Amino acid sequence: MAEETTEPDFDAPIPGMSLTHEVGARPWQNPPQYTTVEEVLDYYIPKFANEEVTEQVLDVLEMGVPVSTLANIMQTSGVMEGKHSIDVGMLATPVLMELIMYIADTEGIEYNTGMEKDTKVRSSFVDAAIDRLATEKETEEDEFKATKGDPEAQQVLTELTIGKETGLMGRRD
Repeated sequence: MAEETTEPDFDAPIPGMSLTHEVGARPWQNPPQYTTVEEVLDYYIPKFANEEVTEQVLDVLEMGVPVSTLANIMQTSGVMEGKHSIDVGMLATPVLMELIMYIADTEGIEYNTGMEKDTKVRSSFVDAAIDRLATEKETEEDEFKATKGDPEAQQVLTELTIGKETGLMGRRD
């Protein structure tokens, strides 16, 4: 009896293929409408001449949305609409930010550029880690100061600190 050898069938559908659209059916899968930064800016700048658009931009800025976020949203939607590619959009983003800031300045609107360092916004996890580190450091300094006059106690404290295994693979008591 002869053994049958099966060869792989490369004409079979890709798993999950039925859950997607055909290639080219989405705007971003086709060649972009604008291919240079100048063409992209010529697309966006006239939009700001519309009073309704500028009012919406100013409303968004008054809500506290950073200028960088607004410019990124605009360029990302342009990519999704097939107007330009992501790289050209990223090159146009600083100019869009400057344009948005200019409009806000002319209207006297205060805004956040999104580029300044915001010290108020920190996650609670980071705050807890910083507090724990500061507490541990203060405790070690207090222990060392308490043993300052006793050389034998300093030696014991140093040995305990050096012999302590810490880190990912350290032993837990």
